[in-house]
Amino acid sequence: MALDECQSSAFKTAVCHSDIHQARNEWGIAVYPLMPGHEIVGKVTAVGANVSRHKVGDLVGVGCMVDSCRHCEACAADLEQYCLEGPTMTYATPDRVDGSNTMGGYSDSIVVSEHFVVRIPEKLDLASAAPILCAGITTYSPLKHYGVKAGDKVGILGMGGLGHMGIKFAKALGAEVTLFTRSAGKAEEARRQGADHVIVSTDPAQMQSVAGHFNFLLDTIPVPHDLNPYLDTLRFDGVHILVGLIEPVDPALHAGKLVMSRRVLAGSLIGGIAETQEVLDFCAEHGITCDIEMLDIRQINEAYERMIKGDVKYRFVIDMATLKA
Repeated sequence: MALDECQSSAFKTAVCHSDIHQARNEWGIAVYPLMPGHEIVGKVTAVGANVSRHKVGDLVGVGCMVDSCRHCEACAADLEQYCLEGPTMTYATPDRVDGSNTMGGYSDSIVVSEHFVVRIPEKLDLASAAPILCAGITTYSPLKHYGVKAGDKVGILGMGGLGHMGIKFAKALGAEVTLFTRSAGKAEEARRQGADHVIVSTDPAQMQSVAGHFNFLLDTIPVPHDLNPYLDTLRFDGVHILVGLIEPVDPALHAGKLVMSRRVLAGSLIGGIAETQEVLDFCAEHGITCDIEMLDIRQINEAYERMIKGDVKYRFVIDMATLKA
């Protein structure tokens, strides 16, 4: 263990859909052997001699990154996720120290530079806090960056692991929140999560009723979908933010929908380490947690199939104690 590193046991590790993509090499970039897991909550069990931020016994978290170049313009601005040399992800990327493939949180411990270790507030339930390290920061960061504030009208596209957190954050920021969904049956659940309104996106009349209505759209849909009808629901200067889609837009985008109303189509990744700490503190202050279902690691393949079918509300979390059972 290096002088600036912390070793943490893994108490709870949440399961992200990207774990499936990597485990099954659906993005074509997987390197085996591969150990997924980048939403990790545990306790510090050892520290290097130069570690000053954390001590043995602290409750901590490790999210999607474990290193970056530390000196580029992005890193200097606390935006390590946009490191110009490329961040070192928690798993499946070359380690900057020894070149080995990083291994993630489906394990009983992990060693990480202290800069990439965050503090878990005491008010947060450990299991429910784990997904905040990815699903939480992925939805919180763009809402903060684009300045969502009290009175804004925010539409959330999709209500899975990301979408239900987006609803909670937008509501906590004081926005009027509307869920866009293909299923009318999700209306009651959406309102339980905090949504003020629900629009069934397959109903042309409902879509027309909110034309030119929204300041922001947070798009958490992870598969290619038609952006054009949603852009019509934005007011002038409105912003459509993609956080779930990293594939080509299909069908093609009609540029006039942007040009004629000075609308913005934007994208956002996770957040930097400082902002990840900020979202954890925000969640503790506002009583926000992720809705979870606990999982035995031996059921991970079954969990993957259920995730693909959308049969989880809204994040599986592995109880790492089952590794020792």
